Amino acid sequence: MAARIRKGDNVVVIAGKDKGRTGEVIRVIPAEDRAVVRGINVARRHQRQTARDQGGIISKEMPIHLSNIALAAPSDGKATKVAFRANKDGVKQRVAKRTGEVIDG
Repeated sequence: MAARIRKGDNVVVIAGKDKGRTGEVIRVIPAEDRAVVRGINVARRHQRQTARDQGGIISKEMPIHLSNIALAAPSDGKATKVAFRANKDGVKQRVAKRTGEVIDG
């Protein structure tokens, strides 16, 4: 299945404790249908000190299920579904269903 949400996309959280907030996708985990979004679903974790990293309590973004986020439309930033259409050269593109505009790519 084609990726409706990709790394670098701006998304809106549509369900959960961070509902209504927006952020950029840092990483997508297709095997688990999850994505890590900057500033969303932040948890505090204890981290042991290593030679490379300082120890202590750190905040890190945890994965969020893809069903709880929606792509933000490029023009107004509101949540939209994603459709796939071929352009005149036959190349498949992602299109915002609500506005009809092509999403970068």
